[in-house]
Amino acid sequence: MSKTFDRYTSIVFLLIGLLFVIESMKIADSAYGSAVGPKIFPMWLGIILILLSLRLLYETFKYKAEAVAKEKLQYKKFIIILVSAALYAFLLEKIGYVISTFLFLLIAFQTMERGRYLPSIIIAAVFSFGVYYFFAEFLGGSLPGFPTF
Repeated sequence: MSKTFDRYTSIVFLLIGLLFVIESMKIADSAYGSAVGPKIFPMWLGIILILLSLRLLYETFKYKAEAVAKEKLQYKKFIIILVSAALYAFLLEKIGYVISTFLFLLIAFQTMERGRYLPSIIIAAVFSFGVYYFFAEFLGGSLPGFPTF
């Protein structure tokens, strides 16, 4: 990637992160049966986006001119992950958070790096169950559980 592209991208993501934080403050605190309010996730997502964009902006000032090389764009991987993300959003309510997140992560891991099935399965399973347990049980939030057939 080019230094100019990365700088502009970091500024755009910084503004999007600020928008997330500002707009999440407008969400009401009421959550139906949940100790975690609905504004927590978008607010933290915005904060993380701001921090990552600031890091990218900082790193663009450390680029060396000869270190920037042309990379081949990987359209096939992009399309696979884009379609799987759309399917993830579509299937989230139907098959539940844990199963849909596990499948999405497994597809994404295998798209980025073929092989190494066992580590991919373990990481996807631990993340899916871990986030579900942490959010639903520990924080008292609500996520689509397991499908009821």
